[in-house]
Amino acid sequence: MNAIKTVSELKDEIADREAIRDCVHRYSRAIDRGELDLLRTVYWPEAIDHHPGFDGNVEQFIGWARPQQQNIQNCMHILSNIFMRISGSVAAVETYFCSLVVLSAGPMRETIVCGRYLDHFERRNDDWRIAERMVVHDWFRQHVDTGDWSILFGSIGFERGRLGPQDMSFTWLGLR
Repeated sequence: MNAIKTVSELKDEIADREAIRDCVHRYSRAIDRGELDLLRTVYWPEAIDHHPGFDGNVEQFIGWARPQQQNIQNCMHILSNIFMRISGSVAAVETYFCSLVVLSAGPMRETIVCGRYLDHFERRNDDWRIAERMVVHDWFRQHVDTGDWSILFGSIGFERGRLGPQDMSFTWLGLR
């Protein structure tokens, strides 16, 4: 796959690029809000995910991630630099991520992990999903949590993000 695309080539694959980008963003939403059914729409059923300490399909990934989510008080994945090379019904995609997590197991700590998702995508029946994912970590920091929510904006009238359907986005976006 050529690293440089012409304007005509990019124009011809714009819908595919947007569908791939949508899939990558669905992953972050699914992980950050604990939407496991949404996570299933990101991977083909037989797809393999390679996270540190885990290799398996989407159902195994959900089984591995679910207990870890119980130790997460706050979580946010920020995505950038989505580099794609599409060739017919397959695509190689690299997405930079920054994961910000507050862990509540043991002493409260904040973790920042930056890296890249290296994905092999496949288009089947007009649907782009991940066939295989490799997670590469480039940067990591962990600190004692210093966030004091009681002083944020005087702690009056702000909506705090939550895992699952208690998060305001489910109501606001009409997802429940």
